Amino acid sequence: MDTDRWLLAWALAGVALGGASLLVPLYVVALGGSATALGVLAGTAALAGAPGALLVGRLADRTGHRRTYLVGSLGLVAAVLVALPVLPGIWAVVAANAVVWLAAAAAGPVVTLLSTVGAREAEWPARFGRLNKYHGWGWAGGLLLGTVWVAVGTRVATPVLAQRTFFLACGACAAVGTLGAWRWLPADVRRARVGPVSRALSRSQRVGVRGTTVPVWPSRLYFATRRLDPRAFVRRLTPRLTAYFGAAGLFFAGFAAFFAPLPLFLTDAVDGAGFGDGVVFGLYLVNSVGSAVLYARVGDLASRRDPALLQVGGLGLRALAFPAVGAAGLLVADDRAALAAVTAAFLLVGVTWAVIAVTGTTVVTRLAPPAIKGEALGVYAALAAVAGAVGSLVGGVVAESGYLPAFVVAGGLVVAGGVCVLTLRWAGSGQAARAGRTAEGESD
Repeated sequence: MDTDRWLLAWALAGVALGGASLLVPLYVVALGGSATALGVLAGTAALAGAPGALLVGRLADRTGHRRTYLVGSLGLVAAVLVALPVLPGIWAVVAANAVVWLAAAAAGPVVTLLSTVGAREAEWPARFGRLNKYHGWGWAGGLLLGTVWVAVGTRVATPVLAQRTFFLACGACAAVGTLGAWRWLPADVRRARVGPVSRALSRSQRVGVRGTTVPVWPSRLYFATRRLDPRAFVRRLTPRLTAYFGAAGLFFAGFAAFFAPLPLFLTDAVDGAGFGDGVVFGLYLVNSVGSAVLYARVGDLASRRDPALLQVGGLGLRALAFPAVGAAGLLVADDRAALAAVTAAFLLVGVTWAVIAVTGTTVVTRLAPPAIKGEALGVYAALAAVAGAVGSLVGGVVAESGYLPAFVVAGGLVVAGGVCVLTLRWAGSGQAARAGRTAEGESD
């Protein structure tokens, strides 16, 4: 397999998904969708990913038809994106968007399997990191393309027409990626070697930042839970890991509560008039790049510092950034000053995600007993999806009465999660100190 050419096909899929990730919410806003509709849009997309990853992952595992399922998943993404601009209403768009993210999540475990073809197991973590790098920068490329496309398109056509043509561009990127996957991937084999891949993923936090900086959540969810026995997992679940899952549920819900109504806020409420779609794409690009450029540095820092404390710091800054976005947009009267303030807050949101993403998997694997480390990462990924769905609905509903209250609620959920993480860290330090004193007493 020509690895570089195949990764290019996956990057093109990232361009399509990155552009669609913001285009669909903006299109719902253009159709007259409310904050609640955006909450439902984000919630259904979050929930659709888990069954897509689990179902197609198992089918690819059992049949060995990895190439077939990947080409089919990417082809479905392309077809739905092309069809989206002609659908009859908001709720049809919501349903189609769920199909897009179901298909995208289904591709996750399959591309992870394919990235191991022809490589020794020791090389797999680097392959996973490279896979995520191509997809992540493709995603940022989709946001950049949207920034330029919509900004130029609104000068020569209506905003809705510019959005509809960008749907076609995203669909074309996905279609070319599908064609590339079909041409460059090897023929299907009888069965995928999932066991070693699952082990490599479950221990990827030990091999440096390349294996952990940009988590492919659908892949993690499938490989870490494919052999999960819920009763055995619960028996081995420790109180501290359970408490951390509760903390993660709070802060993931807070993230979603902020992002769900955000497109409507940026296009409608900022400075009384709102930013144009091109500016909104640019803001999301700042957020995405702010995360991407710091993943490696945060990974190095987390290897030398307490990851729980780093995460608490990231959560605290993010909790402040959420209402800061609302305050900057609503209270700063000058257009340029408002844009500068919102951009700075967006950059902070992106930077803090790099901290939270890298430290999250590290904290989970340190708290989990050795027998369930891999499964714990899968549960963590599933928790992110479920909490994200709930938080999206909460954010959309609260935003109906005001954007700033919604962003304050989002920040409050993040603060609550951060306090729980800090409490766990203190409790762990106290237990370690007591254990040390006990050991000294016994040696005397």
